Amino acid sequence: METVKPKSGLNGKSRLAKTFQKVINLRSATKNMASNNGIGICILTSQHKFGGDDSFCIKRSSNNHMEKPGDPRAKHRAVMEALVAKLFAGITSIKAAYAELQMAQYPYNSEAIHVADQAVVDELKAISELKRAFLKKELDLSPQVTIMLAEIQEQQSLMKTYGITIKKLEAEVEMKESAISELEKQLQEAIAFNKTIEKRLNASGPISILDNLQLSALNPSHFVQFLHYTLRSVRNFVKLMNKEMESAHWDLDSAAKVIEPEAIFSKPSHKYFAFESFVCKTMLEGFNFPNFSPTTESESFNKVPREQYLNEFKKLKSVNVKHFLSQKQNSNSSFAKFTRAKYLHLVHAKMECSLFGNLNQRKQINGGDFPDSVFFIYFSEMARRAWLLHRLAFSFDQEVNIFQVPRNCRFSEVYMENVSDDSIVSCEIPDSGVDFRVHFTVVPGFKIGKTVIQSQVYLSPVTVNSPASR
Repeated sequence: METVKPKSGLNGKSRLAKTFQKVINLRSATKNMASNNGIGICILTSQHKFGGDDSFCIKRSSNNHMEKPGDPRAKHRAVMEALVAKLFAGITSIKAAYAELQMAQYPYNSEAIHVADQAVVDELKAISELKRAFLKKELDLSPQVTIMLAEIQEQQSLMKTYGITIKKLEAEVEMKESAISELEKQLQEAIAFNKTIEKRLNASGPISILDNLQLSALNPSHFVQFLHYTLRSVRNFVKLMNKEMESAHWDLDSAAKVIEPEAIFSKPSHKYFAFESFVCKTMLEGFNFPNFSPTTESESFNKVPREQYLNEFKKLKSVNVKHFLSQKQNSNSSFAKFTRAKYLHLVHAKMECSLFGNLNQRKQINGGDFPDSVFFIYFSEMARRAWLLHRLAFSFDQEVNIFQVPRNCRFSEVYMENVSDDSIVSCEIPDSGVDFRVHFTVVPGFKIGKTVIQSQVYLSPVTVNSPASR
């Protein structure tokens, strides 16, 4: 009886193990490469050939049945997938070539346009040839190679498209930066131009006209010109004050209502007239008196000759107010006392604390010094011009008086000027039943002898039959 050789048993087991290993490897490759929806996958085999081809296709069906290698349906499916991949790659190439064609239009590049146009034509020809081969069933595609080449072609086309997009964005960025640079240049030019105009208005306006002014040549037109010069400074200060209020989160509408409780503004911007009215009224209060005050100290000024007022006007007309007040010999001058008194009257302690968070400026002024803040510089320049206007008024040989127009007074073009942009031709609109009356005075008027300088008033409509119109 022959004995079984262990060696042959081992060889049988080894062949069986190798077979299982191949199946396991095949199933692993199928799971890794097949898509979730059951797309056919082409796998190259270097040692085995199925059906005379160097590849086979695997298809996982809905019932987990594996299509056999060499199945004509699997091979046809793989060829169709390769065809679709090649078609989409061609379309992507056309898109990339068309993007290059658009890019070459601006700036115009004839060579690039020709190259891009030829690329579009070549891809269209290739797709047309693919269509012809498909319809005549003359497709001769190696599925795996075709799919790989199609993917490479598609990725290259996408890279071209992304590159073109980046170039477009970079070109737009350059255009935006160029536009920004041009706008910044225009802004700087505008700022410089505005500074020049402001300098001319503030320095060479009415001030230059009043150079070398003599008492004998003094007339009301000089006063009118300097009044406009003074009002520009008032409005600059009001703008700054409103900005500080907005920064401190003030309710400007409520603040305007405190100044003019019954005011009804036709436009939101008109509320600034209330602040201008308050500042003008405060700064010009006491203008009729020689030293802005009806005290006995002012009585001595009645004996001051006109030449002295004019000389004071000329002396202070061209000085830098900050430099003037910082000098010790000027700290107790009449103008310095006027500036201190008007600041403490105009800027209430609660207001200063709210705007700046402290009372440092007030403490400095009460201590005999003057702050160097922007707010106080604007105020002191306004005070200087108000003081100079007063000095010029008392240089006349005729009496100068200031007047306010009472509320609800009928509008008169002789004594008044409307400050709002809603121009009123006449004080009453025919057949409307509405009459325009003075709501409050923004800038007081002046009388120099018999010459009247109009006050600036804010008007409001009033019904003719109302008590206010009577």
